[in-house]
Amino acid sequence: MRVAVAGSVGRDHLMTFPGKFTDSFVEGSLDKVSLSFLVDGLDIHRGGIGANIAFGMGALGLNPILIAAVGKDWADYDAWLTRHGVDTAHVKISTEHFTATFTVTTDTDLNQIASFFPGAMSEAREIELAPIISKTGIFDLIIISPDDPVAMLRHSETARTLGIPFAADPSQQMARMSGDEIRLLIDSADYLFLNEYELALAMQKTGWSDAELFSKVKVRIITLGSQGAKIEEHGKETIVVPVPKERAKIDPTGVGDAFRSGFLAGLSWGFGHERCAQVGSMLATFCIETKGTQEYRFDKAEFMQRFEECYGSEASAEVSAVLRPRLIG
Repeated sequence: MRVAVAGSVGRDHLMTFPGKFTDSFVEGSLDKVSLSFLVDGLDIHRGGIGANIAFGMGALGLNPILIAAVGKDWADYDAWLTRHGVDTAHVKISTEHFTATFTVTTDTDLNQIASFFPGAMSEAREIELAPIISKTGIFDLIIISPDDPVAMLRHSETARTLGIPFAADPSQQMARMSGDEIRLLIDSADYLFLNEYELALAMQKTGWSDAELFSKVKVRIITLGSQGAKIEEHGKETIVVPVPKERAKIDPTGVGDAFRSGFLAGLSWGFGHERCAQVGSMLATFCIETKGTQEYRFDKAEFMQRFEECYGSEASAEVSAVLRPRLIG
């Protein structure tokens, strides 16, 4: 299955605050917030939602096609993703800008305050899918994850025009996009990925009810944090998949991206949606146990042992038959 991942590539600046953000908020004064936090640490890692999703798929043994705009500092990141199985031959390399930068501070409750500077990502709107498809062959699926909003809308329109199945994943761009843009992005999507907050925000911005929003897509996947994920498909019972027990909660950054990686890998392997969500939840668990969005490591034995403990021997046997993880540091 030929899967393309369109989305951001960035450098993540991850900081840790040894307290709770909520302790610094003053009730009745949230319209005038001016806060500064002294953090304990700063880690700089590779990131960006498109790159994170592609990395996770590569770590599971697949070869996704990355569609993104990157900066003139791309060379080392390119080598990293290539070693992990990602096809980077079709990214757009800016001659003027550096790769995007994501800055996030996480408190002891794993709440986060983040900002994103697009840099080279602003050139993603110049990417045309048709020339890429002429070289790779038509995609079996493209996930349109947070990126330059114009690029996201163009990719979804191209997918509809060419009859390419697509997954809409507005997530971190939900706050930036208007209701009309959100409607255009998700209309007729084969898959829609949201968390609970993003679902509420999508309804608020589009003016659609929950049922109306669901009617615009074929399958809706709602991640529920520590409660797992919910898969809704028309005419079928809702599926709720739990999350394997984590060994430590180190950093939530990129956990949703890892879930999407596993879900898409499951689709590539021909699994049903429940099994896809189980693979995604297992990968998300590895991610939350690690600082950085592309730093988790596992071999097949560890993955399958923990997977079977949560989902049983039948599910484990199906995944074990196809899982070929890349053990690259």
